[in-house]
Formats: sequence, C-alpha cells, structure tokens
Amino acid sequence: MLDELLAAWIARQRWFGGKGRPIDELSIDSDVELTPGLRHLIVAIWQEGSRDRYQVLLGERDSIPDRLTHALIATVGDLYLYDAVHDADRMGWLLNGMAHDETSGGLRMRHVPGVTIDTSQRSLVLGAEQSNTSLVYGDAYICKLFRRLIPGINPELEVITALAARDAPHIAQPYGWIETELDGTDTTLAIMQEFLATANDGWDLALASVRDLYASLPEITAAEAGGDFAAESLRLGSATARVHHELAEAFPTDVVEIHEIKRMAEGFRRRLGRAVAEVPELRQHVSTVEDAYHEVELHTSEVPVQRVHGDYHLGQVMRTPTDWVVLDFEGEPGQPLAERKALSSPLRDVAGMLRSFDYAARHLLPDSANIRAQAQELEPRAQEWADRNRASFLEGYVEGGGVITRGDAALLRAFELSKAVYEVVYEARNRPTWIAIPLAAFRPRPV
Repeated sequence: MLDELLAAWIARQRWFGGKGRPIDELSIDSDVELTPGLRHLIVAIWQEGSRDRYQVLLGERDSIPDRLTHALIATVGDLYLYDAVHDADRMGWLLNGMAHDETSGGLRMRHVPGVTIDTSQRSLVLGAEQSNTSLVYGDAYICKLFRRLIPGINPELEVITALAARDAPHIAQPYGWIETELDGTDTTLAIMQEFLATANDGWDLALASVRDLYASLPEITAAEAGGDFAAESLRLGSATARVHHELAEAFPTDVVEIHEIKRMAEGFRRRLGRAVAEVPELRQHVSTVEDAYHEVELHTSEVPVQRVHGDYHLGQVMRTPTDWVVLDFEGEPGQPLAERKALSSPLRDVAGMLRSFDYAARHLLPDSANIRAQAQELEPRAQEWADRNRASFLEGYVEGGGVITRGDAALLRAFELSKAVYEVVYEARNRPTWIAIPLAAFRPRPV
C-alpha cells in the first residue's frame, strides 16, 4: 500500500524527473528508521523499462500541524505520512548526525575534518529548486539533498572538499555530507556547505544592470548607465581564472593531442547537423558555425585539459560583500557521472559564462510584455551590454592568470557556438519565443 501512495505523491513533485510518463512500478529498495517518526527511503521507479532511484525522508505523526499540511503524502489509519524535509523538528537530526559522524542503517553522516557544526540551527526548505531539495539551517548552513540518486561520489563534493583543503578562495566552505552504498558504490545523498546569507545571485545582479540600461535615456551608453556591471564582470573573470588554477592544482591534468582536437570538431559538427534537422532557423547560420569549427581543426598545438565546473553561468555564482563565490560544481545536469568528472578545457567554462552574458542582455526582451514592444529598439543596447561585459570578463580572466592564446580564441569561439547550437534546440522545444536569444550568437562580433 505504501508503494502506491508514494507513487501517486512522487509523480506530483517538482524534483521528479519522469513527469509526463506513467509510473509502471515503484518499489522500496531501502527503509531505514533514523529516529522515531523519521524514516529514510530509497525508492526505485520503473518507467518504460528504465529505472531511476530517489530518496525520500518520510515523516510519521499521530497528528499533523498546519505548517506541515502542504507536505502531507497520505494517511494510513491514524498515522500521517509526510515529506519530512519540511519538518524542522525532524531535520535537526541530520545536522546532529553530520556533526557527530553518525552511522545508521547504512547511512553515513560525516563532517569535514577540522570544522565544528552548530547543531542548534533550525532548518527551512528553499522553494526555488527543481531537481534537488535544499535546507537552510539558520543563517549558517545550506544542505543540498539529492532527490534522484546516481551511484558514485557527487562531483561537487569531490571538488569543494579538495579546494577547501587547499584554502582556495571563491568557494563556499563545505561542512559535511551524507552517503550510502548504492550498487556497491559509495554514493552521495547530501552535501552541506556555508550558507551565503548576505550574498547576491549573479544572474539577478546582471539583470538589474540590464534593466537600468533599458530604463536610461537612449543616448546613455552601457558604461554610463547607473547599474554598469563591467567592474563586476572583470572581478568575476579573475575569480574564474583562480578557480581554474586551484582545480588544476588539486586534480590531475592532461593534454588533448591534435588528432583528438579534430575529433572534437567532428563531434561539434555532428551535433550541428542534428540541430539543423530539428530547427530549420539554424540553416542560415551553418556556414558561420562551420567556419569556426574549421578553425579548431587548424589548431597546431596540444590543448591542456583539467577538471572544470562544467555548467558555468551567472546563476552559479554569488557576489558576497567581498568577492565572487562559485557554486554547484556538479557538472551539466543529466550527463553521466563519468562525463561530468571528465577533464576538459577550462575554455568550456569561459564559453558558458559568455553565453550567460548574452542571455542576461536579452532575457527581458521576449519575457516582459512591456519591453517586448520595444525589442527591436532595445536590441542594440542589449548587444552593447553583452559585448561590454563579455570583454570585461575576458580581461579579468587573463589578468587573473587564465590563458587565452590566438589558438585558444578559436577553440573558445567553437565552444561558444556549440553551446548556442544546443540552446537553439532547447528553446525551440521549450520556449519558442526565446529562440532569438541564442540565434544572436551567430552574428559577427568581437571575441
């Protein structure tokens, strides 16, 4: 009976990855009582012949307070079953478990050596996330609970603990984690880090700058507008270079030989072909993209590769009162764990951030009814803002020790256009009115 109740509830959750497809079967692979009234479940969900596993913290109460009615899963007799992540009285147990390195029924709760965890902090669920659940404990910690489980150590846990051991700047201090064994492999269930209570999201700051520019008089340039973001882009570029340096010091590095670079360009080309077949608007830009890929094939030296962020954009960085902090080193969502940990050129991260500047500059044009009517008039201002902040970011990246040679510039352009090709397909499938944003990437522009 619990299987059926969980299946009906999970299908409605934002973090469930199988929406739109019927659940053929749900089974409970693991059921551990952590403390009276709190159970940890790992459930297997079968859909169309494939299996995914999710973790659920199941609360049990004889009566349920109003503050938890929204988290109710079902009632079984006189027992209320609910999603316990919303229950601060229960979630203190996780904080205490990490603080004291407790083990319960195969769940291992650990803290980072040398740190002290304040177990008096009470939890609150952040409401913005889609694929995971984050608990904020007071103003001290944020604990990311991975809902969909993938066997293996999460890349973010690997990266932040390695960088913290080097006292690297520009990261949020890790405090602890929870793990278990899945398919014979140590698997990360949750990560707890410093909560940046006074920080601002990079995407929000960039959009505020764009709004200021749009609201200013037509003769006001991006450099003269009140919310000019270029100085922040410069600092962010420098911080990015430092993070790449620390990653290269903390993890193995390698080089991609010339013949492998050609194979990389071939892969870009294959993805372009599939994209053009799906989105005809791309066809007029094929020669531009092909020229960029051909420049990569002319590369005459090896390309250094290392661990990188892998999904780098303005939404992954926070501005504290003193500097930029980089978050979410998990890699690109949906990719296999091995690919997310694979070595790559740091220019891949640089390209991701450049694309993010383009999105920030144009995001308001299709998304706001008031601004949409002025989109054609505002497009040159969007281009000016994007070019200014892209240039500042690249300047900061080089000043911070990042390397972009003439050959690197060709590779960077190829990474960026390959990302834009992906974005065109994504927007065509999900937000057709936004397709003009990635299509703008194929116009001639300064690097």
